[in-house]
Formats: sequence, structure tokens, C-alpha cells
Amino acid sequence: MSQVRYNAYRIMWVLVFFDLPTETKKDRKNASRFRKDLIDDGFNMFQFSIYLRHCASRENAQVHVQRVKNNIPSKGKVGVLTITDKQFGLMEIFFSQKEVVPPTGPQQLELF
Repeated sequence: MSQVRYNAYRIMWVLVFFDLPTETKKDRKNASRFRKDLIDDGFNMFQFSIYLRHCASRENAQVHVQRVKNNIPSKGKVGVLTITDKQFGLMEIFFSQKEVVPPTGPQQLELF
């Protein structure tokens, strides 16, 4: 198996889906804190309540999943999905009826 093909299954993406209540001031503050924690941990907004993050390995993905679990507010729904780069590459994204290219992960340099 070539190195590129192997990396497609080794590199991971973590997707976080959430639906948090915002009726009270405290709920809005908790939702905002959760969102800011995701951004501070390197997640990017994909849609309003879907954030994603590129991870170099399965072990690195588990670290970020654990951080998300540690920051889940007391109310609301949060889903975390971890998929391989190969699976992420199969996603089709549309803006209205025009297909757009999915985001790519950062360029990884190999030192040796």
C-alpha cells in the first residue's frame, strides 16, 4: 500500500454537531462558551452548528474528542463523529445548486 493511500485511512476528521438551547441568558452563554472552546481547539465552522477539525492521526483525533466531551454544556444535544480522510473526501458539498470542493486539511510536512 502506498504511503498516500495509507495516510488516507490514518488522517482523521472530527465533526461536532450540536443543538444547544438559547432561551435564557445562561443558556446563550453556555452555547457561546462551547462554540468558543471548539474554535480555540482548532475546529472550523462548517455550518452554524457543525464544526470540523483535521487531525494528523487517530490518537490525535481522540485527544480532541475528549476535549469536546469535557466541554459539553449541561443542556442540549451534541454529536461527535470521527471519520477518515478517505471518507471525508467522498463528501459532496453544494452551495445552492453549485457543487463546491470540500475543505482540505493543512499540508503536512515529513521530516524524514
